[in-house]
Amino acid sequence: MQFKKIILLLFVVLSVNTFAQQKTNFTQYVDPLIGSAQHGHVFVGANVPFGAVQLGPNNIMEGWDWCSGYNYVSNTITGFAHTHLSGTGIGDLGDISIMPANGKLIVEKGKTADGEGYLSKFSHQNEKAKAGYYSVLLDKYGIKAELTATERVGFHQYTFEKNAKNPHIIIDLIEGIGWDKAVESSLKQVDATTIVGHRNSKGWANDQRLFFVIKLSQPVKNLVLYDSTVVKSGKDLKGKKIKAAVEFAAISGDKLQIKVALSPVSIENALLNLKTELPGWDFSSTVKAADSKWNAALSKVKIDASGTTKKIFYTALYHTMVAPSLYNDVNKDYLGTDKKVYRKAAFNNLTTFSLWDTYRAANPLFTIIHQDKVSDVVNTMLAIYKQQGKLPVWHLMGSETNTMVGYHAVPVIVDAYLKGYRGFDVNLAYEAVKQSAMQKTNGIEYIQELKHIPTDKVEESVAKALEYAIDDYCIAMMAKALNKTEDYKYFSKRAQLYKEYFDQDSQFMRGKLSDGKWRTPFSPVAAKHRGDDYTEGNAWQYTWLVPQDVEGLIKLFGGDQPFTKKLDSLFIVPSGLNEASSPDISGLIGNYAQGNEPGHHIPYLYAYAGQPWKTADLIRKIDDEFYTAKPDGLCGNEDVGQMSAWYVFSSLGFYPVNPANGAYVFGTPLVKDAIIELGAGKKFNIKVVDNSAENKYIQKIVLNGKPYSKSFLLHKTIMAGGNIQIFMGSKPSETWGVKAEDRPVSGK
Repeated sequence: MQFKKIILLLFVVLSVNTFAQQKTNFTQYVDPLIGSAQHGHVFVGANVPFGAVQLGPNNIMEGWDWCSGYNYVSNTITGFAHTHLSGTGIGDLGDISIMPANGKLIVEKGKTADGEGYLSKFSHQNEKAKAGYYSVLLDKYGIKAELTATERVGFHQYTFEKNAKNPHIIIDLIEGIGWDKAVESSLKQVDATTIVGHRNSKGWANDQRLFFVIKLSQPVKNLVLYDSTVVKSGKDLKGKKIKAAVEFAAISGDKLQIKVALSPVSIENALLNLKTELPGWDFSSTVKAADSKWNAALSKVKIDASGTTKKIFYTALYHTMVAPSLYNDVNKDYLGTDKKVYRKAAFNNLTTFSLWDTYRAANPLFTIIHQDKVSDVVNTMLAIYKQQGKLPVWHLMGSETNTMVGYHAVPVIVDAYLKGYRGFDVNLAYEAVKQSAMQKTNGIEYIQELKHIPTDKVEESVAKALEYAIDDYCIAMMAKALNKTEDYKYFSKRAQLYKEYFDQDSQFMRGKLSDGKWRTPFSPVAAKHRGDDYTEGNAWQYTWLVPQDVEGLIKLFGGDQPFTKKLDSLFIVPSGLNEASSPDISGLIGNYAQGNEPGHHIPYLYAYAGQPWKTADLIRKIDDEFYTAKPDGLCGNEDVGQMSAWYVFSSLGFYPVNPANGAYVFGTPLVKDAIIELGAGKKFNIKVVDNSAENKYIQKIVLNGKPYSKSFLLHKTIMAGGNIQIFMGSKPSETWGVKAEDRPVSGK
């Protein structure tokens, strides 16, 4: 019997290794246009993993669905900017737009597709988007635009028609994306091929500062500087509405190349970034280097699956690596939240922390496949804590936006600590997470007294309280690990305050008034954006937001049967959304919203009640309906990687319901096989036996040659490396994951 096990194990290892060796070019499966239509709001353009530069096209701004600057339904381009957000619900950035043109010099940006101004129509037939590369034909000018990037340098290549008349570029420092507007900018020509400057702007993030160097492959024939539309003399200009027209005598070889290096610190550092990362002019080699960086990052998870699944999976994995992005220079200098320059830091300073979204799955994914970056994330957060007096909430370009509810830097830091990461000051980390919970704002003051947040005093009271309870659970777990007994007891009580909002009569989480009475009138399907007791959701969606104590939630419902009956109803009861509801509530199955993050754990809750097959049904339905390989392939905002992190985890067959307890709940794998590269020669091999559209239910699991009956998997098990076999079938198993001792334990 033992001999048979050994032979089977060898077969698994050999077969997995064989398929891994056959698949080496993972970037071929990435399509950056997935999620660029509808509400996906993803960045489209050229970048490298976690790079400071996101160089891509901007359309004419047409509203909320252009938060990234680009939407697939558009056919216009107004320029190519060097910074973009990916998947956010608010628009910002779009720094340093460059538009190539020829013919008559026009310095005003076009406002309509057929109007005057510098812009061009384009066709998607003449557009190519790949990992690290973007190209498009600008119909108006007959110019082929090609873009690539290093971490801190954007590289443009424009191919003009032969003998193009008056070839030129427009450098626009005035408008960014969405709310972003310049407050002060400068441009200065320092030699025949070099222009330098800075752009300070205000938008979603109120004090953004960026320095740049523009290096041209052709000498400038004539530089015309504009303050708004007024021509200014000289080659040096500072103001609020700065533009430049850069004219060339001719384009040698019909190709104009432009390198733009960014720095949050100084022009000198931007020059250093340029000389260090991109000293030459070999565009094709830079494209290959970007592709290689993406390939190395994507290869950390190797899967065998259908062509469509591979395309969706690797694009999703790609989306999880757009941000957080670098916000420092090659010498490790960075601009702090206090707007002081910090020299030669011991870590890579980062920006773009969409923590209300990413703490749920995107950050836990880092602890598996980006172990080298976890301490950078934590150290950046601790630096922000020292500079602004609190941990980041939603941090962007060295500024705090205070967007969304909760103090969700806490689970990210605690998860890292509990998983054994020690590349940061643990005492400072605990001080910071505790301070987050002791602020006197946003209803936290009521929580500190172990009271409910009164809905007549604080908006979004239920959502805030439920999110705070998750964060407080995390603090309790870190306190316990550090032997801080009194803190552990106190924060454990706070983590249980979610029960204050559960109405036994209606069986929903509801807003409670100062006098302890329930807020009326009450409708569980109603949702008013930023005007009720929930945040981008309703009572149906928020009632389940207790990932730190699912067992306690089950008890509130009266046990497994009433819990699952109510949970079944979530996916059946028709939505009652109207114009007052948040557009983020999307991807609906009944009242379940896959398009918004607070519900991402909900399909996995069935495992806690011994019915894991219902999770499998839902995961397959969500996969079929809400993740496709088309431009509208996301059902909601990408939200800086969280929407895609859900898919990455779920494809592998498990998900971090509790984002900080070191456990992952099984669902149903969408892949045939997978290898997770863990570094130091270790791998976690996943072999899925008899997986198909019909065979969606886990029948049994074998872990490292031994039967494994539990419906969850520990982080430490994955990180130790090894082999897991997941056997699938067409009918729910009557035994696997059903017994109480085999179910997930949420609080530990």
